[in-house]
Amino acid sequence: MVAANQIDTLTQTAPARCPATGRPAIASPQVKRHHRELPLRVGTRASPLALAQTRSFLAMLTRFCPVLRGMDVFQEHAIRTTGDAVQDRRLAEIGGKGLFAKEIHEALADGRIDFAVHSLKDLETALPPGIVLACTLKREDARDVLILGEACGAPDASQPFAALPGGALIGTSSVRRQAQLLHARPDLRITLLRGNVQGRLDKLRDGQCDASMLALAGLRRLGIELEHAVVLDPEAMVPSAAQGIVGVTVREDDVELRELLSAIEDPEARAVATAERAMLAVLDGSCRTPIGGYARLLPATPGQAPSLLLTGLVAREDGSFLIKRSLHGAPEDAERLGAELGASLRADSPADIFLP
Repeated sequence: MVAANQIDTLTQTAPARCPATGRPAIASPQVKRHHRELPLRVGTRASPLALAQTRSFLAMLTRFCPVLRGMDVFQEHAIRTTGDAVQDRRLAEIGGKGLFAKEIHEALADGRIDFAVHSLKDLETALPPGIVLACTLKREDARDVLILGEACGAPDASQPFAALPGGALIGTSSVRRQAQLLHARPDLRITLLRGNVQGRLDKLRDGQCDASMLALAGLRRLGIELEHAVVLDPEAMVPSAAQGIVGVTVREDDVELRELLSAIEDPEARAVATAERAMLAVLDGSCRTPIGGYARLLPATPGQAPSLLLTGLVAREDGSFLIKRSLHGAPEDAERLGAELGASLRADSPADIFLP
């Protein structure tokens, strides 16, 4: 007999197949029994995008585990992080992008929450002791969007930066976007623009800048469509490592929850995220270091196995230096490929770029 505040689920996991290799991601069908105290407490940032991502994930988990349907099994814990609280300075000045997860990590380690949902690009490559990445969800479009204000010309995907007038003021908090913009258009000016998605769009409409850039994934998850904007090809604007991927962290010793979450892992997202984050770990850049990383799986062709193509970028904030390289190999070698490309980029970049 299961108490009202407990759940005892019997979950059968079929042998999922990786879309890149066609091979089973799980060796064989398994039946696993999960016995949990309710409610399951999920931690998330308090921004509208973070909450939308969390609720989408919980809906997916409910579909996967039918016994959860119609039950009040989840309890959201919206946690205000230091990265969200300080809006008038760049992340590098207050401790780096890990500040979007610090308080969430603490709540997880202390047992105040059971798992946490993150934009994977906001997670450090080395998580705190005792916390692990349990699963990665299917990637949304990883590309950036250039959002044009009233002073800009008509958007043109073939020449995305041509719509920006000379000396245009671009609002962004991302040194990665800033460096690539200035490398392509040294005449542009940059101003700090932080805050949630809607807040940044409001500042653009208020004339605080002539144009801005946001991740397409966030706009889609919030259901926002923009007419005066152009989606940037990853070759024109290399995305941030793991952009568009949602990751779920748990305590390392919570084997039961890790097993449940691993069954909804997206193998393609895990492969590309592994490559991008391995590259980032070797580069060991701070938030002052413009770094881009974008991996994608190439389908099999006659006589050739599927492969993973990883593009990496390192630059100076002012755009005066930029190096971009690609490497491809087998998806199962994602971590090695990332580390190899990261080492190559670091070796041929000025040493001062990586100074803290």
